[in-house]
Amino acid sequence: MNYQWYPGHMTKAKRMMQEDLKLIDLVIELLDARVPMSSRNPDIDELGKHKSRIILLNKADLADKNRNVQWTEYFKEKGFWVQEINARTGAGIKSIWPLIKEACKEKIDRDRKRGIIGRPVRAMVAGIPNVGKSTFINSFAGRACTKTGNKPGVTKGKQWIRLNKEVELLDTPGILWPRFDNQAVGEKLAMIGSIKDELLPMEELAGTLIGYLQKEYPSLLKERYQIIIHEDAYKTLEEICISRRCFRKGEVPDLPRASAMVLEDFRSGKLGNITLERPEEWL
Repeated sequence: MNYQWYPGHMTKAKRMMQEDLKLIDLVIELLDARVPMSSRNPDIDELGKHKSRIILLNKADLADKNRNVQWTEYFKEKGFWVQEINARTGAGIKSIWPLIKEACKEKIDRDRKRGIIGRPVRAMVAGIPNVGKSTFINSFAGRACTKTGNKPGVTKGKQWIRLNKEVELLDTPGILWPRFDNQAVGEKLAMIGSIKDELLPMEELAGTLIGYLQKEYPSLLKERYQIIIHEDAYKTLEEICISRRCFRKGEVPDLPRASAMVLEDFRSGKLGNITLERPEEWL
């Protein structure tokens, strides 16, 4: 399948971001730790190239811990400040305050020399749909400031949130790029839920995920579903149907139902700590 999804409100969101960057000192970009590079929007990279940059590897608790370390080093070498977080539980959130001060040290020192006192750091929070921006902002602020949801497209407009005298955040809608030159990127985004399931071939997507897990994390499939792993991913999917009693009338394997279950188990972390890409693939 050709994975493409770019609703009209995303084009508008990109234009809004271009205008708002004139007011911004810092761009805080949330990535999904399970697909750190695939969840990076090149538009955000270009838009924020003259700003201080912080990358937050969100949902780090769902990702492979060893690869979290590798990705943190990768982005640090690229000149970003980096922090692993779990926006839902608040893990790693407190470490962001000193990171902001470090990333904006030049701006803070420049204001002080000019006699400007009390001007807060203005940070834009950016990222693709369903990466956890609103959950992060609520966790960071310690209160419910934004609407959250587990489906892409919940945040449709922008809003300023004053955290304290030192920092103001600008929440922005999630934006994807108009097309995926590398279809594997679109596929991974579909796996983590950044593209609406209604638009996707779930069996094909689950088959691709199973194929990857058979190579990289075969023990997780065995442990979760108590099955024999086959070289053919679709035979493995049929084994999951049998193990979990996913049948249609006449004991016919219900592949769509099993596919949805496998994807949900991956997204929720029930399959284990999984990362779908390595830094060396992007060197």
